[in-house]
Amino acid sequence: MSNNIGKYVLLRLLPVMLVSVAAAFWFNDVQEAGPYVLRNLIPLALLVVLSGVTLYLGGGRWTGLGKRLPLGIAGYAIPALGLSLYLHYAYAVNLNDMFTDAAFPDRVFRYLPFYTVVAGGIGFAIGWIVGRNV
Repeated sequence: MSNNIGKYVLLRLLPVMLVSVAAAFWFNDVQEAGPYVLRNLIPLALLVVLSGVTLYLGGGRWTGLGKRLPLGIAGYAIPALGLSLYLHYAYAVNLNDMFTDAAFPDRVFRYLPFYTVVAGGIGFAIGWIVGRNV
């Protein structure tokens, strides 16, 4: 990788990393540094890795290899990041008394990363297929 491409990769990866870091801090705050915080960072880490690989393979551009990978990443990010953010928000504000009568309300975060990664994988596959046909 030439030095120029490396700068473009880092520059274009920066927004993804900033959003992921902000979400990670917020997850830690919502979960009050509970036992499932690190586990819930897995979907964010996968988003950063997938974005970095896409930029690297594309020569520092999102669409360097076509639209398959960028649409796949968008397909991953929407359900994976969106679902995770939504459930953290719902927990933080006790949306519609969702967690009021639960014996262990924080256990929603125990398996959440697995659900979000699977949903993100399905979204990635859909984005990949759409990108192949564009």
